Amino acid sequence: MMENQYETIRLSVRDYISPECSCKVEDMVNSVEHVTDSSFDPVNNLLTVKVHKGMVSAGDIIEELKRCGIRCEDEKSVHDKAHIEHEAAKTKKPAPHDHHAMMEAEMKRHFIIAAIFTVPVLILSPSIQSWAGYTLPPSPAWEILLVLTASMVILYGGFVFYKGSVKALKLRTLDMNVLVTIALLSGYLYSLGSTFLFEAPDFYWEISTLATFILFGHWMEMKAQRSASGALKELVKLIPPTANLIRDGKVVEIPTSDLKVGDVVLVKPGENVPIDGVVIEGESSVNESMVTGESKPVEKRKESKVIGGAINIEGAIRVQVTKTGEETAIAQIINLVEQAISSKPRVQKLADRAAGYLTLIAIFVGGGTFIFWFGIGAGSLFALTLAITVVVITCPHALGLAIPAVTSISTTMAANRGILIKNAEALEIAKRIDIVVFDKTGTLTRGEFGVTDIIKLGDWSEKEILENTAAIEVNSEHVIAKGIVTKAQEKGLQSIKTEKFMAIPGKGAKAVIGKNEVYAGNANIMRDMKIKPEEYQDVVSKLSSQGKTVVYVAANGKIQGLIAMADLIRDESREAVKTLKELGLEVAMLTGDNQLTAAYVAKELGLTTFFAEVLPEQKANTIKALQDQGKKIAMVGDGINDAPALVQADVGIAIGAGTDVAVESADVVLIRNDPGDVSRLISLSNKTMRKMNENLVWATGYNVVAIPVAAGILVPYGIVLRPEFAAVTMSLSSISVVINALLMKREKI
Repeated sequence: MMENQYETIRLSVRDYISPECSCKVEDMVNSVEHVTDSSFDPVNNLLTVKVHKGMVSAGDIIEELKRCGIRCEDEKSVHDKAHIEHEAAKTKKPAPHDHHAMMEAEMKRHFIIAAIFTVPVLILSPSIQSWAGYTLPPSPAWEILLVLTASMVILYGGFVFYKGSVKALKLRTLDMNVLVTIALLSGYLYSLGSTFLFEAPDFYWEISTLATFILFGHWMEMKAQRSASGALKELVKLIPPTANLIRDGKVVEIPTSDLKVGDVVLVKPGENVPIDGVVIEGESSVNESMVTGESKPVEKRKESKVIGGAINIEGAIRVQVTKTGEETAIAQIINLVEQAISSKPRVQKLADRAAGYLTLIAIFVGGGTFIFWFGIGAGSLFALTLAITVVVITCPHALGLAIPAVTSISTTMAANRGILIKNAEALEIAKRIDIVVFDKTGTLTRGEFGVTDIIKLGDWSEKEILENTAAIEVNSEHVIAKGIVTKAQEKGLQSIKTEKFMAIPGKGAKAVIGKNEVYAGNANIMRDMKIKPEEYQDVVSKLSSQGKTVVYVAANGKIQGLIAMADLIRDESREAVKTLKELGLEVAMLTGDNQLTAAYVAKELGLTTFFAEVLPEQKANTIKALQDQGKKIAMVGDGINDAPALVQADVGIAIGAGTDVAVESADVVLIRNDPGDVSRLISLSNKTMRKMNENLVWATGYNVVAIPVAAGILVPYGIVLRPEFAAVTMSLSSISVVINALLMKREKI
């Protein structure tokens, strides 16, 4: 089935889904008929579903998840979200679509209530009275009040976890919510039993402080997690919520989401351009760095295109809207970032599965701990304390968050620099690349002819050669002619009047300039003038061996000079090749040009490997031949002519996409025409994978050490880890992986 027969549905999940449940959510969605793939991102609460076009709707997915108590809604458009964020900022409340912020607020509320009621639990607890050296006046009311306040802490404070446990069990999985539920309710029920059924010390203060510590830890974890998800929201904030619409000669402020194609808006100095369009009046310079990664301000005048989200620096401009909604550049960029952070590299899929198994290990080891210590006569309270500590300290959250926290930040960082990663797996593979293969034309070169040499052979100076030739060529549409005219304009040469212009097909052109009849073209036009071009064959051969096209310029029956033309190498290409080599990568060039031209360009760039005279349909085969040698290949091309080769490569990179970022054939889209962004991508991949590995080592290493300590392995040495301290440790493990991911923001790429 062809790619255009699929469509992507994006849903915003309104409920908290633990990282351990991600796989189960995906499995459930994948079981829906006509769903081909799904991916849930727990950092940004985004569910991305790939379906057969027209066969299943967002509503079908929403209904399926509702059966498990998971609420979803269609992901709002970028411009709608920008407006909602702005309105929410006025009230200082979370935006309705910002479910992470709402869950953070809920966790904070439960923590505050639990903390308030934990204070009387501590005061009323006999154990605390004995330890602190005070005694309350005898009264049966104290015990009833202790039960009531502890019940408030456990039943209200822990409700968020019990609710999560029900969702997890409906998904037929066990997660952190289940572990916390087991810990809190086992301690609470044991304490109720000691109060009303059997004679034993109660567990109220321990279990109340445990609940409060867990709630505080999860509140901090969500706060840190929201910082990671906030990276994506920074892109949304680029869109101003309102625009200055010009209607009947008056300026009217309306929501940006209400703009239509053809509307004209006024953009004042210092304001963000509200939407994609074209300048119809005024001049200014615009900062597009936050969208394209281009650091220098770009001059804008009549007929210049502008991108929504860019900052207008100087003059006021009037912009006619050309794109709205999801067609705008910023909307496409945000959609690609969401697609990337929802996709999962292979290492994350393994981590998700491992997090699920870790929950089972916690329950098994916790049960075993209780049986062991109770069996050797340590007492039920001690055995239960250690069992709860084991269950609490085991942290599948850290393992589940280790990868998506890094992915969310690194892909957003890349987008801010004009590097759009469509699939997180491409970021993982990029680290293992052996060879980077560049298409030549339009990638390493500008894809346009430019003047490289002006050689004086007669009476005219170099200036006169260029000036007279440009005067003739200004009448021509040929690419070589345009290159000569552009060079004259760059030199500031004035236009000279010509008469009797005539184009001579396949040979060149002629015109009368002043008293001279001037000819410009190839060797054949010289022969028509009875001039022997062979006289300068040595010079011409040398230029031709460099892959240059030679234009003869003659007047008064004599060759006055030569103008050499070539597809100009980008200034950034040499540095890009050098940097990639320093990273230990082999760099190669692919081109349809002849061997001489290819060899010259390769030599200029310092390349030893190049493939010349390769037809467009043969490019993919060239990539496959390299792969057959066991090498990982990154192919860099324009995304259109090079589409088959980009698909064949291990990582396909489309370069110079500009604001047209929806390149289907590529894994990575580079907005700018800068080959240096390829090395930045490789560098980002290395740093991202290092962060992922650091997080995985911490998350797994933490559990390897924490579980045996919690189970009492150090009891013979007088070290016992209490449940409330286990709760702090557990939360810190989750917070640490998120903070480590946030440190990515300091990295330079």
